[in-house]
Amino acid sequence: MKILVAVKRVVDFNVKVRVKPDGTGVETANVKMSMNPFDEIAVEEAVRLKEAGAAIEIIAVSCGPAACQETLRTALAIGADRAILVESSEELQPLAVSKILKSVVEREKPNLVILGKQAIDDDCNQTGQMLAALLGWAQATFASKVKLSPEKAEVTREVDGGLETDSVKLPAVITTDLRLNEPRYVTLPNIMKAKKKALETLKPDALGVDVSPRLQTLKVTEPPKRKAGAKVPDAKTLVEKLRNEAKVL
Repeated sequence: MKILVAVKRVVDFNVKVRVKPDGTGVETANVKMSMNPFDEIAVEEAVRLKEAGAAIEIIAVSCGPAACQETLRTALAIGADRAILVESSEELQPLAVSKILKSVVEREKPNLVILGKQAIDDDCNQTGQMLAALLGWAQATFASKVKLSPEKAEVTREVDGGLETDSVKLPAVITTDLRLNEPRYVTLPNIMKAKKKALETLKPDALGVDVSPRLQTLKVTEPPKRKAGAKVPDAKTLVEKLRNEAKVL
């Protein structure tokens, strides 16, 4: 069985995000970048499945600028066997990424695609679902546990009422939740080994994919600062404030 894992390069989750002065987007110059945490969980799960004997090869795929090679090298250090970078300087929106991944899937013919449920930079939570729709494959989202067999995957996911277990026929697309696993620490020997693993670079045109943005971002602003609290002498005054200022009653 072959597993394909999609990874994205995002602003590190420990970095305080700053909006550009002109409001055109988020500042990324001289900012620490890393692999999207949900995608790191996806890579870890693929490696665990391979270690358990359920898979024989893991392919990591990323879309974006040349700097995404660093993210792919991290995936290779975790345990992926080879990597593919679809290099583009365009702003890649979820639909474009889904189309790119669809072309890569058709090219590589994996049995399973695993990716994070969302990216922490845009929180779209769309790529996995779009990819499954484009491929016509089964999908299981927000996985907190995955059990793989030759013909199907059993995926446990958290829902409002508790836990739900779904059985999907392979090939399938699975998106990962935070509770699925805890990614391993990448050791220096594995980082050195990753440098020798194959990393192929493609262009969207070579895959026959149009990545032109369908949406235009008009302006990006920081959320308004929270107003300071106020003390009231009694419950009657609080109710009056709620009625007149908060307008909730």
